[in-house]
Amino acid sequence: MLRIAICDDMPNELQCLVSLTNQYISTQNLDAEITQFAHPDALLTAMEMQSYHLYILDIVMPMVNGLELGNVIRRLDREAQIIFATTEPQFALQAYAAAPINYLIKPIEKQSFYDTLALAISKADFAEEKTFAIKTSGSMRVIKLSDILFLEYGSHSVLFHLLNGEDVLSRTIRVSFSEYSAPILKDKHFMQCHTSFVVNLRRVERFSKDGFTLHGGKMVPIAAKQYPAVRDAYMDYLMAKGEQR
Repeated sequence: MLRIAICDDMPNELQCLVSLTNQYISTQNLDAEITQFAHPDALLTAMEMQSYHLYILDIVMPMVNGLELGNVIRRLDREAQIIFATTEPQFALQAYAAAPINYLIKPIEKQSFYDTLALAISKADFAEEKTFAIKTSGSMRVIKLSDILFLEYGSHSVLFHLLNGEDVLSRTIRVSFSEYSAPILKDKHFMQCHTSFVVNLRRVERFSKDGFTLHGGKMVPIAAKQYPAVRDAYMDYLMAKGEQR
């Protein structure tokens, strides 16, 4: 399912964007869910528990403007598709720091909006969510790969650190960490950067020789001997994402 977040502090403008988006979804027969936010803080709070494939953002908003919001989204998710919709054309150059699909000027022209939505959706990765089943000490948990920050191996168990702050511990595993995490590593967004760590590259906010800094300030180390290979693989990943945009 395609998840769309629309944020605009002006009620009439918000409803206009929601209505246009709903019309497009209906005409294209898409499986999509729209969540609307009247304040950027509400969207930031929601993003602690949920990610979206597409964000449609006003720019002139209280407390956190759309440019700042777009930059936060880009730090949290390098693949999110962002559309700015605003009455203010002068912020266009600044807006491109967040690598948006388009910068639309209100009042929104319907066909231009539809064309932008079509482009954004064509680039969004919203195929059936990939999941992973974790056998814990007392049950089985099925989690979406997109909800994982990183995996950490220790004492023959794997600790899954999730985007919402929850940690899920597997029961004792009888294979190597690399074998256990192999199904996850088939996903292009994941990389084993250390004997005991697998990181979700979508959630990387900063990269250094010491490691990856993720959402919430959590750090995942990079094995010294693996650094050149990890660096090159991460640069290839970023270049691939840029080409897709």
